[in-house]
Amino acid sequence: MTSTQQRAQLQSQIWQIANAVRGSVDGWDFKQYVLGTLFYRFISENFAAYIEGGDESVNYAKLSDVVITDDIKDDAIKTKGYFIYPSQLFANIAANANDNPNLNTDLAAIFSAIESSANGYPSEPDIKGLFADFDTTSNRLGNTVVDKNMRLAAVLKGVAGLSFGDFEDNQIDLFGDAYEFLISNYAANAGKSGGEFFTPQSVSKLIAQLAMHKQDKVNKIYDPAAGSGSLLLQAKKHFDEHIIEDGFFGQEINHTTYNLARMNMFLHNVNYDKFNMALGNTLIDPHFGDDKPFDAIVSNPPYSVKWIGSDDPTLINDDRFAPAGVLAPKSKADFAFVLHALSYLSSKGRAAIVCFPGIFYRGGAELKIRKYLIDNNYVETVISLAPNLFFGTSIAVNILVLSKHKTENTTQFVDASKLFKSQTNTNILTDEHIAQMMQTFDSKTDDAYFSKSVAHDAIAKNDYNLSVSAYVEAEDTREVIDITQLNTELKTTVAKIDKLRSDIDTIVAEIEA
Repeated sequence: MTSTQQRAQLQSQIWQIANAVRGSVDGWDFKQYVLGTLFYRFISENFAAYIEGGDESVNYAKLSDVVITDDIKDDAIKTKGYFIYPSQLFANIAANANDNPNLNTDLAAIFSAIESSANGYPSEPDIKGLFADFDTTSNRLGNTVVDKNMRLAAVLKGVAGLSFGDFEDNQIDLFGDAYEFLISNYAANAGKSGGEFFTPQSVSKLIAQLAMHKQDKVNKIYDPAAGSGSLLLQAKKHFDEHIIEDGFFGQEINHTTYNLARMNMFLHNVNYDKFNMALGNTLIDPHFGDDKPFDAIVSNPPYSVKWIGSDDPTLINDDRFAPAGVLAPKSKADFAFVLHALSYLSSKGRAAIVCFPGIFYRGGAELKIRKYLIDNNYVETVISLAPNLFFGTSIAVNILVLSKHKTENTTQFVDASKLFKSQTNTNILTDEHIAQMMQTFDSKTDDAYFSKSVAHDAIAKNDYNLSVSAYVEAEDTREVIDITQLNTELKTTVAKIDKLRSDIDTIVAEIEA
């Protein structure tokens, strides 16, 4: 069996467990328990592997808690960010889950202890609240303690039965892939609520490559609307780790999704000192002002959400929005996210942002913001993608690429709407599609019906319209008809009809006679 087949088999098993165990509980509500259990197993085995240090004579899970000294605990927390006693390890809890009448309260105590182990250490903000959504006392698990414990035990046993192989060899990658697989499936089956926090991997891969194109190294990478962190982690997956020097930064407004993103970082083996996730509203309570600028920014912000905008008179003087001289409309915050990203971007970096197409042609404040972006030569490329690439919406979105180091005062437009592969529920981008877009992005060559670089003055004359269709002519795929040949064929057909009518009239006259 190949590694691809093994991974597919593992993912199928995980999804079967997730559906079988949840029973009558809505899949979207139940996701925290499956994802949380997978995370609990990962950090348990990750921590045990760290303590054992490759010494086969040491089996941390079989040690007594009393042999753990304060020095061992202190050193482990400084390195890993948290501490787990042997008795608290996933393997030990799962082994006795069916026979533990206090399973739900024991789990709650363990999760609380893991989180509180980081108190007073630099990792505290990264660990605190990680298990907040894994509520072992919730009625969603059942109406009685027995019911709750039965379902919790089933999840623990199911995840314990999954074979991830040797931890140091390939388990880390498999855990991360399994987590992404679960998130994407929950998002796909949850409609809009799921799609809002997860960017499909094929689109994430394209965005990461655009943001980091031809950069030998970046100081750090940032997502102002991080969701589950999938966009940030694509950068880690597709580029050597040393290229991203100071780690991964993101802000997320939804508390549950914020916890998912932090778990996602750990599950992809990003240590606590290499990521910084913040909870809050990026537009009115931005974090990381002291950490900017960023050499790479990736983002899929929510489309056309409402925000306070002009109702807060201080925002027009905010460093992020003041240069444009106007705020994004209160009913459509899209350009507020764009301007925020631009203000956090370094002079050598790029920002790649998924955008709702309407912002590229509407008037009013959005036109003024486009004028600001074009007049200052910040827009490198606008790519129009195929429809139905995202969960929860069939809209054909665009990717806006911003840069502060352009040498030519032109903007590239790419019509990639025909590049997709149909799947059961959504379309996807293949590696070949991404390679084609990246080659065009790199070369900036004009290609009939696909790409065109347009000078500033031409865009200005067109009311700063940034719609790809305004500059890249759509190929006419209708059949070309030869009118002369058609007329000849029609004359022949008419003559045949006239002859047939004459013959019929003759036959009828003979019969009547």
